[in-house]
Amino acid sequence: MKKYLMILLAFSGLLFLLTVIPSHFSSATKTAPSSNSSSVAIATETTLPNNAVKETLSDAYIMLDITSGKTSEISVRDYLIGAVCAEMPATFESEALKAQAVAAHTYAERQHLLESENPTPELCGADFSNDSTLYQAYFSENQARLYYGDNFTVCYEKICNAVDEVLPYILEYDGTPIIAAFCSMSSGTTESAETVWGSPLEYLVPVESTADTHAPRYLETVTFTADQLSKILLEAYPQIQLGEDPASWIKEGERSASGTVLQVTAGDTEMSGQTFRQLLDLRSADFSITWQDDQFSIETKGYGHGVGMSQYGANAMAKEGASWQEILAHYYPNTQLVQGSI
Repeated sequence: MKKYLMILLAFSGLLFLLTVIPSHFSSATKTAPSSNSSSVAIATETTLPNNAVKETLSDAYIMLDITSGKTSEISVRDYLIGAVCAEMPATFESEALKAQAVAAHTYAERQHLLESENPTPELCGADFSNDSTLYQAYFSENQARLYYGDNFTVCYEKICNAVDEVLPYILEYDGTPIIAAFCSMSSGTTESAETVWGSPLEYLVPVESTADTHAPRYLETVTFTADQLSKILLEAYPQIQLGEDPASWIKEGERSASGTVLQVTAGDTEMSGQTFRQLLDLRSADFSITWQDDQFSIETKGYGHGVGMSQYGANAMAKEGASWQEILAHYYPNTQLVQGSI
């Protein structure tokens, strides 16, 4: 595989919240945590040798419990069920849940191969931990039972059925499991890996996801007083010079074709749009800033880094009759769906 797969930038804080103490989708019914965790999870990626995937896929993974410091073996099926429970609302369409399961399986298989090639000392021999700020989120059955409450039986059975149908499948590119990035929703067109993390990947490129513009909380506005924003910026950049007039403090620079703000000028300091997003815990890097009524109003579009599969977009495709295979082919172009044996 080409050597451009560099260690990708790890998001902190709310990144997926895509976040971190599982945040929840806005819905009339209880839903699963947001997918921002996946944006953090891919930060552990590094290069894999060509054709690193085995003909026989793993039948189990090793997970480190960060609370007890102990590792335990989890069957692939149980892991995928737990990952889908933690990463996508059970209220979503079954075909979307299946697509999420394949993405989760691909992520886990790639992570297993990475750890086999170059073990992370902190993992103590595990493939990943249950720290959702670093790795894909996961619910044990007991956690899922507590999370879903009275709806546990229906929700859990639905997710189990989805996982069982796609259990042997992963996505590959150039003979290797892909970086199966996903987000809650894009701003209408997904973003490229190169824009967000600096490294191009043929399968993480912009694709249409118009249905995201109709998702709950697609547009969100947060406000900051001049004092609040000044404090945040000074903590990050102690030498920053903002000037006397708050109206001139912030200038948005160029945007990507998908809408991501690539550069922000704050006073005399330049930073990336992603950095600005992190500083202010914004829902996305597709934002617009206005100064009015003595406060900054920042409107965001979408939720998450916008790379890879949009979960709301996948659900919309499923509602329109798309299969899980069609969903994956749309959001991960140039990849191959591979059936292995477990």
